Amino acid sequence: LFMHTQPTLWLKNPKAIFCNTEPLPLAEKGEKEANTIMQHRAEGGVVIAAGKVLELVPKGATPQAQYDQVFDASEHVVLPGLVNCHHHFYQTLTRALPSALNKPLFPWLKSLYPVWAGLTPEMIALSSELALSELLLSGCTTAADHHYLFPEQSSAAFDYQVKAAERVGMRVCLTRGSMSLGQEDGGLPPQSVVQDEKTILADSERVIQQYHQADEGAMVQVALAPCSPFSVTQDIMQASAQLANRYGVRLHTHLAETLDEEAFCLQRFGLRTVDYLESVGWLHDRTWLAHGIHFNDAEIARLGQAGVGICHCPSSNMILASGICRGLELEQAGSALGLGVDGSASNDGSNMITEVRQALLIQRLRYEADQVGHEEVLRWATSGGASVLGRNDIGRIDVGYQADLALFKLDDLRFSGSHDPLAALILCGADRADRVMVAGQWRVKDKQIVDADLQELMFNHQQAAKALVANTL
Repeated sequence: LFMHTQPTLWLKNPKAIFCNTEPLPLAEKGEKEANTIMQHRAEGGVVIAAGKVLELVPKGATPQAQYDQVFDASEHVVLPGLVNCHHHFYQTLTRALPSALNKPLFPWLKSLYPVWAGLTPEMIALSSELALSELLLSGCTTAADHHYLFPEQSSAAFDYQVKAAERVGMRVCLTRGSMSLGQEDGGLPPQSVVQDEKTILADSERVIQQYHQADEGAMVQVALAPCSPFSVTQDIMQASAQLANRYGVRLHTHLAETLDEEAFCLQRFGLRTVDYLESVGWLHDRTWLAHGIHFNDAEIARLGQAGVGICHCPSSNMILASGICRGLELEQAGSALGLGVDGSASNDGSNMITEVRQALLIQRLRYEADQVGHEEVLRWATSGGASVLGRNDIGRIDVGYQADLALFKLDDLRFSGSHDPLAALILCGADRADRVMVAGQWRVKDKQIVDADLQELMFNHQQAAKALVANTL
């Protein structure tokens, strides 16, 4: 510790800090108490060096490590960088689109697929950069995106997303999605946006080989993500599972989002959704599912036993009236639980800290008030999300973890009169971080992204959105 020679930063005396570390020393006393102990250990702040947390500083103490810089965090609530486990970046181009308003999932998709079929490479690049920028400003430092639309003119969509993430400076888990069941085959999407199995698998293997980083501190990871039971064949699901197993990457798909999807699985495959998942070789701990709403008790037990992760998407589920994820039961059964903003056409935003509040509110419609509190939803948004994505180097503030941090000020009118800073952050509705750090580097200062022209980005993005919709009129 004392011999460390890299430049160091002491993030000093935060107003509050959410360490959210595993309760290993105090397992018998429960995670909440252990987290409280860890927060006390870091009340004096954290020391950061070489992109990682080097030391937790107790209240009133000074670091044992030598430090070169000090940042006074006394006005900030400090969180681990938030982890967004499910998104569709391209959908920022079709927010509040009149033809898609006030519809459940299947009609909503049918109204939007013809519009999305016109996506160009420039549109994918702009929508990805804008979604990532919006997420970053909300305190999110790692985002998973599910891109499954590959019109012929945008076959290299994945490559544009990687470049956008590099420009914004965020960690990403980019999933190579796919659709192979068009309307002619009994699926929902038009034929112009589906691909054949050979094309899907070849490009899936290419992007894994070209972009996936398996090492600690990875900035870009790749997963394979056939879109849903109603848009791909069982062959694609099985082949994707085999390919993912060969390269050691994760699998992702939408599942049990609506009762219509359940009916589709029963009609087409003769299986309920979890039976379908098992039949194609996906019922294991390298799989995570978006939504996961309509599971019965036996299915929840099977998912937990298999270690399948679940991404709860509160705002999207409310807007499409899909239902409420059984979050506590899934987690208690053994599934990792994270949060996702989902696509901006079914949210219609990309704000991770507001999604944490939405998770608290909607889960309290299912469970008692004393069963789901602000610490539970913050845990889902940090270490829970990291577990869903299979990462053990992010999502916590502890020695050896990546220095991904989100700092919020409580200086708006909405916070006046609040007493518990961590609770106020969620209950009073924080919506923008003051500072955000990724891998030890400040990416947001004074609520602005470093070295970014957001006015120009928004102008170009808005023009692209208009062009995309105009092409379908």
